[in-house]
Amino acid sequence: MVTKLIGPFAQIVTMCNLPLKGALSEDQLEVIAQGGVVVSDGKILAVGIYTDLETKFPTSEKEVIAEPMVLLPGFVDAHTHICFAGDRANDYAMRISGKSYQEIALNGGGISSTVTHTRNASEQELTELLLRRCDMHLRNGITTCEVKSGYGLSVDDELKMLRCIQKANQSHQISLISTCLAAHTKPAEFSTKNEYINFAVNEILPQVKLQKLSNRVDIFVDTIAFDEPEARFYLDAAKRLGFEITVHADQFSSLGSRLAIEYHASSADHLEASSDSDINLLAKSDVVGVLLPGASMGLGMPYAKGREMLDKGMCIAIASDWNPGSAPMGDLLTQAAVFGASEKFTTAETFAALTFRAAKALQLSDRGSLSEGSLAHLIAFPCKNYREILYYQGSLKPTKIWC
Repeated sequence: MVTKLIGPFAQIVTMCNLPLKGALSEDQLEVIAQGGVVVSDGKILAVGIYTDLETKFPTSEKEVIAEPMVLLPGFVDAHTHICFAGDRANDYAMRISGKSYQEIALNGGGISSTVTHTRNASEQELTELLLRRCDMHLRNGITTCEVKSGYGLSVDDELKMLRCIQKANQSHQISLISTCLAAHTKPAEFSTKNEYINFAVNEILPQVKLQKLSNRVDIFVDTIAFDEPEARFYLDAAKRLGFEITVHADQFSSLGSRLAIEYHASSADHLEASSDSDINLLAKSDVVGVLLPGASMGLGMPYAKGREMLDKGMCIAIASDWNPGSAPMGDLLTQAAVFGASEKFTTAETFAALTFRAAKALQLSDRGSLSEGSLAHLIAFPCKNYREILYYQGSLKPTKIWC
């Protein structure tokens, strides 16, 4: 077992000893000047001043960092849809010409369009497309990425998507966390949403559990997706089967976040339409609010009320929502930097939303900070001052990544 000392770094931002919920000031960040990290067997053994670590671990191998660099924990993208085929460039053209997301969906575009392309793709093709997107994410510093199904919406195609995610996870450096989003929208072959939800509960979810393809279940609760009774039926079944719960909530209307609280979901994602009372309730709960500024950018809609959410005590993560329709950019750091500037997030709040708070949304306690025992997911930016990372609004990318 090789022990390696990596450094010295101009600065190490550890993201340690910070609260999971609420606002953060920049002076709460632990920043180690001229620091180093000792890693062994994929985990962190120690973090500290480089010269001290040289003395403490004299027999370790060294990876010398010759240029000034700032080290952070690898970013966690807690909400994506990057397993898909095709694109929705036509949808985007219609949207910037004035058509709404809902109008496009009703006219044959939207999620249903991607369902057709994804169903027609082979398992090998879909896996290759997913791996390419993982490559892009890794280059941007994402070392853990949640990936949803939801573009299959049949037994065979949902299982196909989840197998692709599983295969990609086995072969790629990024850690992929799969989520079954069988309740994404009603496929065309079903007459009613209720009919499809019954099918998903009785045919899809048991097979996902039996084949051990995912431990997580998601549902899109909204006026254009599934209503509260349909969501309750689906979530009750998911709970009985032992799935962890997350919810697409409050994107276009104030629907879903209260269900997320009631069902003890790990996270409520989107929240652009959350009311003040929704935010107050979320702040009192253990549900992580996963905000998706990329969807607001792609749809030309207002952002979620991130500043208010933090000030009221919520745990907030920021995720890319990378998907072919509403959030095709996929650049998490750019989205977080621009959103953070708009919502007046401190540097500490934005970094927390990309690291340990995002890991909390996925119920992962072994990453998101540079601390003893954590996974050695490390990203280094070519700068001397950690403030430059958000200052350049995503154009400054990590040039060294350990995963």
